[in-house]
Amino acid sequence: MTATVRLWLSPGRIRGEGTTPDYRFSLANERTFLAWLRTALALIGGGFAVVQFLPELHRSFRTALAALLLASGALCALRAVHHWVRVERAMRRGEDLPLSRFPAVLTAGVVLIAAGTLVAVATGWASR
Repeated sequence: MTATVRLWLSPGRIRGEGTTPDYRFSLANERTFLAWLRTALALIGGGFAVVQFLPELHRSFRTALAALLLASGALCALRAVHHWVRVERAMRRGEDLPLSRFPAVLTAGVVLIAAGTLVAVATGWASR
């Protein structure tokens, strides 16, 4: 894991492994990385939006919801770069692409956050 984290900061080291894959595959890997970053930014934006635009929700719920969204966004960004490195290394080595449970975990988390927010808004759990 530590070696992989080092590659986040110096991706040029990846070139020392295996052979150069078809550039189309590397560019597709980069587009996937950027899609994950957009997801991370959306989660972070959602965290700020909860605090700004749902002031009628109970303060503790609003704070917890914002913290969950912000933490999910940070985790998604970290996972994006980690997955990018793992896929790039696998392509250079001619290995199968790595599988990940993260999309399912992220989906479950977003569904739970959305359901909790829906219940809070529908029941009018206000700060009053």
